[in-house]
Amino acid sequence: MNNFKKTFIFLNTVKYLKISQIISRVKLQYRRITPDLASAPRISIPVNEFQTVVQSQPKMLSESRFRFLNLSSDITKAEDWNLPNKDKLWLYNLHYFDDLTSLEFSQRVNWHRKSIQRWVDENPPGFGVGWEAYPSSMRIVNWIKWFLLGDNLRREWLDSLAIQARYLSNNLETHLLGNHLFANAKALMFAGIYFQGTEADNWYQIGLKIIEKELLEQVLADGGNFELSPMYHSIFLEDLLDIVNIHNAYNKELPKNIMKKILPMFDWMQAMSHPDGDISFFNDATLGIAPSLKNLLDYAKRLGIIHMGGELNTYTHLKASGYIRVQRDNMVSIIDTANIGADYIPGHGHADTLSFELSLFEQRVIVNSGISVYGNSAERQRQRGTDAHSTVVIDNQNSSEVWDGFRVARRAQVDEISIENREEQIKLSACHDGYKRLKGSPKHCREWNFYKNSLVITDKIIGTGKHGVQSILHIHPNAKLMEINNQSVNFQINKKIVNIELQSNGKLEIVPSTYHPEFGLSIENKKIIINYNDFLPFEAIFKVSW
Repeated sequence: MNNFKKTFIFLNTVKYLKISQIISRVKLQYRRITPDLASAPRISIPVNEFQTVVQSQPKMLSESRFRFLNLSSDITKAEDWNLPNKDKLWLYNLHYFDDLTSLEFSQRVNWHRKSIQRWVDENPPGFGVGWEAYPSSMRIVNWIKWFLLGDNLRREWLDSLAIQARYLSNNLETHLLGNHLFANAKALMFAGIYFQGTEADNWYQIGLKIIEKELLEQVLADGGNFELSPMYHSIFLEDLLDIVNIHNAYNKELPKNIMKKILPMFDWMQAMSHPDGDISFFNDATLGIAPSLKNLLDYAKRLGIIHMGGELNTYTHLKASGYIRVQRDNMVSIIDTANIGADYIPGHGHADTLSFELSLFEQRVIVNSGISVYGNSAERQRQRGTDAHSTVVIDNQNSSEVWDGFRVARRAQVDEISIENREEQIKLSACHDGYKRLKGSPKHCREWNFYKNSLVITDKIIGTGKHGVQSILHIHPNAKLMEINNQSVNFQINKKIVNIELQSNGKLEIVPSTYHPEFGLSIENKKIIINYNDFLPFEAIFKVSW
């Protein structure tokens, strides 16, 4: 990429940022925080029982061996907490201390005590990955959860916890905002409730002010989190339930609007989940990181929050978010007619506009590829790109200019959304302008026609000039390829045959690909590519039958 293009992409990224973010980024370069090593305030005693939180899979394999992101490693020396050859996300997870509240955590209490002591001894205040704001926020909450569920606390642990809260209160991620700032605020709120006195009250008020403001912005009118990632939506919903939990335990008034947001967020998550009970893969979304819908519902019940749920309608239009769910008989489809997400924080956005996922007979068939890595590697770029999603690629370009690890320059804008619900047919359509920057200003319009046992998709490419167009369908690894010819493909899923047939000009081929249902995990699968090389405008039509 030449310098002019780099500058152009950079300017088209920065223009979406809030002024406050830019100012915070400048201040960040000069900010130097001196840790306050004063002793911790006295702790508060809960009035009510602190309820068991969502319990994830264990992360500790022994006193010194940890497993995150499907990768295991030993942490035996002080420098291991900050190994430069370890992926940053892996190190973040190491400093979260999620194992303190994971399944059967009480059986590992001795490991946990030693691990906390090691962290205090081997991570001096203000030094290393563990003192960055986000892992600090996660760890503060996890320590307090564990403290509330256990006993025999050491004074130096409490002193360390207070030092961490003080440091965090001066290190808020106002340059990032979004889920990071919310996590910072949640941690300060937890620390402010757990400790007593003026200093603790100040932490609480900082957290409360942020949370009440961010609740209004980050939860959309349809209940979706504004980053438009089902995974981060689940994390955010768990955050809200945790906040309710600790407020109830101390008989403290809840932040404004928090209860009003929780039930719509459950509705949204239900609509964005497949029949297998797990989330769909739009934007940064994969399994094994955030709690499932079932686990969140169980947690809410323990808190006295009842979500009635129930059967979803034939179609559910999440208008504020931009997603549409269609279900009938043995079919569920989730469709992306959304813009890329919050303009000023698109870091978890993908170039997946007008992609869709399809489940048949309670099994995923057509999918988006998910994610297995963060960072700024070529593989991260590929997984965020349009080609990794079940949608249309034009001239081998992305529909939105995703770049670096978490940045987006020019973004696709969706319009002309239409839904027609008839007795025998549901017809959806939408267009986006993400390719208008290309010669001839192509515009992609997609139409989904759902019938009893079939789905017909029409891709209309409007514009001028000759272009290479690919309609891409990623097939779930569990779908077994049975038969292929120039015009159609047969797969077997749950002992049922699924046929994908090309009904227009073009060339159909199957090529190897990879599916990423968890971080650190890449599974071989197939993707169908329907190739066209023609003058615009033209239509491409294919049919999925079952």
